[in-house]
Amino acid sequence: MSTPKPVKTFRFVALSIVVLLMTSSQSVWAKPNKNQNAERAEAAYQALQTYFYQPDTKLYSENSPHSGNNKYSYVWPYAGTMQSTVALAKIPAVGEKYKTDIQNRLDGLAAYWNDTKTPAGYDSYVRAPLGGGGDIFYDDNDWIAIELIKIYRITGDIAALDRAKQIFELQVSGWDTDASHACPGGVFWTQASWSKDRNTVSNAPAAQIGLYLYEISKDTYYLDWAKKMYNWVNDCMLAPNGLYWDHIDLNGNINKTQWSYNQGTMIGASVLLYKATGEKSYLNKAVSIADAALKFYGSSRLYTQPIIFNSIFFENLLLLDDMNKKSKYKDYIQNYADEVWTTLRNPQTGVIEIDPNRSTELLEQAALVTIHAQLAADTKK
Repeated sequence: MSTPKPVKTFRFVALSIVVLLMTSSQSVWAKPNKNQNAERAEAAYQALQTYFYQPDTKLYSENSPHSGNNKYSYVWPYAGTMQSTVALAKIPAVGEKYKTDIQNRLDGLAAYWNDTKTPAGYDSYVRAPLGGGGDIFYDDNDWIAIELIKIYRITGDIAALDRAKQIFELQVSGWDTDASHACPGGVFWTQASWSKDRNTVSNAPAAQIGLYLYEISKDTYYLDWAKKMYNWVNDCMLAPNGLYWDHIDLNGNINKTQWSYNQGTMIGASVLLYKATGEKSYLNKAVSIADAALKFYGSSRLYTQPIIFNSIFFENLLLLDDMNKKSKYKDYIQNYADEVWTTLRNPQTGVIEIDPNRSTELLEQAALVTIHAQLAADTKK
């Protein structure tokens, strides 16, 4: 069977800002409380399971209605379903019933595991007998490891924690050791030969993994590597406006796009470094990034970002909120969640429809679940 190419494309559909702002100004609905966010999260999850899930394999389709040659999703969208399921399991009133679903996610995830390489990692597509596998992307593995650590904390699953440790070793192995490269260091984006980029998204989440593992184990190996990854992003990807660019190649050419998830992961890494070290400068840095991001994305540019990017951004804003008690972060997230729910969700199917001319992507539906579930799981107020 031929190996499918790891398509890492995103359909960036900019929502009509004029329509959104008009909708916002005319809206009179009451702000959802935690119960309403939980109801929305569960409804969106039910649609996810109805239109994307393939129970015979415990895998998902990449989109709905299904299109393309691949029967199953790539691993990053699958990681998105893990994120949404874990987020549901953390909602106090309803979480218990989703623990079986967590095990189903772990069972399906096994189809992507490639232990023929050292260090092992998750391929971008399902491996034989279900598919032909694909290249290993470090960022894909980052998202999975973060969810595995959450699963360990919810269920006590030692195997999930051990797998997260294996993935961290994969990240360390991806560190650029050639001092002749522009801005030497950093974890590469992928093992594929066609890219030698080092990205914010392959380093900041890896730093988060290391910090979570340090929090659990107190092994300074994880803390030292996390600082190294975090410092590389600050040294090489920090823009004058206080936000982060996307990636740099070996010759020093920088892609200066400022995606919301890159800001989120650096906020999260800063918060975790503060928790690990007690150094207030890290918490101040998290606040600085968050304030710069809210200024940059505002109430309009935010809607030009993919919803999955925003769900990662929001998760880390809530992590900062836990430390800093800034209600403006939650209000900002809730406003976005309300807008997407009321303007982009098909009430008949429960599926988000960003563009009527294409299928809905698994990542998009999973992100809708995650955003509302995380708001519902917040235990303050």
